[in-house]
Amino acid sequence: MVINKKDNVEVNLTNGHKYALCDIKKGENIIKYGEAIGHATEDIKKGEHVHTHNLKTNLSGKIEYSYTKFTPEKKIKTDKTFKGYLRPNGDVGIRNDIWIVNTVGCVNKISERLSKETGAFSFPHPFGCSQLGDDHKTTQLILKGLVNHPNAGGVLVLGLGCENNNIEEFKKVLGKVDENRVKFLNCQDFDDEISEGIKLINELKEYASNFEREDIPVSKLKVGLKCGGSDALSGITANPLVGRFSDMLISYGGSCVLTEVPEMFGAEHLLMKRCKNEEIFNKTVSLVNNFKDYFTNHNQVVYENPSPGNKAGGITTLEEKSLGCIQKGGQGEIVDVLNYGDTLKENGLSLLNGPGNDIVAITNLTACGVHMVLFTTGRGTPLGAPVPTVKVATNENLATKKSSWIDFDASPVLNGEDLDEKFFDYIIQVASGKETKNEINSYREISIFKDSIVL
Repeated sequence: MVINKKDNVEVNLTNGHKYALCDIKKGENIIKYGEAIGHATEDIKKGEHVHTHNLKTNLSGKIEYSYTKFTPEKKIKTDKTFKGYLRPNGDVGIRNDIWIVNTVGCVNKISERLSKETGAFSFPHPFGCSQLGDDHKTTQLILKGLVNHPNAGGVLVLGLGCENNNIEEFKKVLGKVDENRVKFLNCQDFDDEISEGIKLINELKEYASNFEREDIPVSKLKVGLKCGGSDALSGITANPLVGRFSDMLISYGGSCVLTEVPEMFGAEHLLMKRCKNEEIFNKTVSLVNNFKDYFTNHNQVVYENPSPGNKAGGITTLEEKSLGCIQKGGQGEIVDVLNYGDTLKENGLSLLNGPGNDIVAITNLTACGVHMVLFTTGRGTPLGAPVPTVKVATNENLATKKSSWIDFDASPVLNGEDLDEKFFDYIIQVASGKETKNEINSYREISIFKDSIVL
């Protein structure tokens, strides 16, 4: 069992479910992580199971927040490096892949054929045409982030020719690129688009072969933070481990990005206390409230987030899920708030606008420029981003059962084992070329957020 002195429930480490430490009256708050995760819908006796049958969320809509100054403890270290690829523009990559980025879903199968023929990585998606307004812009911004990603030593931008996001239109968003690193192919312009694609990819391979790994300060490392298929141990083992990693990386001058805005609901006040100034605080308030508006504008409640798998693993309310989720961001200062499609620009911890959906979130993180994603999970998932996706298991059973998916087991934390240095060293190995399970299995996918109509 796990007990916080401020809590009125304990967590069974076998099944992750909650049990009352004392008698709890109807209407009284249920406390976990020292915070309310909802209220009792009936009287609960000491020792009774606390879950969906007697616990309900306190969330309903937008609330008022007030700014308080946060004073971080800053200790910048400088003695860590990893082996990465220094790019001509000063960016750093941890991989030297060749990527195929499609302007439109119509060429998905062509990109897949080119991938099989050449070994380049393709990322099919259904968008790039018949979209209007913000959805069209969002697609372009996410694809721009992929084209510019420093993990790609070379990129083939593959278009059809008649789509809304045709190459000439996309170039207006993309801006200036290195013509040695980025090639363009409109399939309608060639009798044999496959042979032309192979020729261009071979040119990109030759260019990328000029780069070799060299010592790079760990301050250049950018890491995305994600959880999916969570269970009640997520907030006890894997997420706090990742949070301590985040604090450690940032102490070396590195950067982390926390997203999944709906999984901040009920815990956002803890993030707001850590904003570096009032401007970032106000941006964080807008980040949360705008996403709540997104739900209510679609006639949905803001609190219906825990999935059937979450509930089976012991998570009852969104507050409980959120209080576990935000632990991935550690305890440090929040330095920036990014919109969907923005590029990471500040060292430290940034918040990124976007949903909790796993495949959308890892794409969002990749497009903002992170070198890898740390993905904690209690239920397990094979999903991988275009960048290395480190799966961190919350429990030993998952780590053993799905060893072909899981990269790191956080469960020894339950026995008092300190994994912080071991985990940090493992991430340095990944940054220096050690393949993650999603890379070994060739599980790399993208999905783009959509909020409007399709023509």
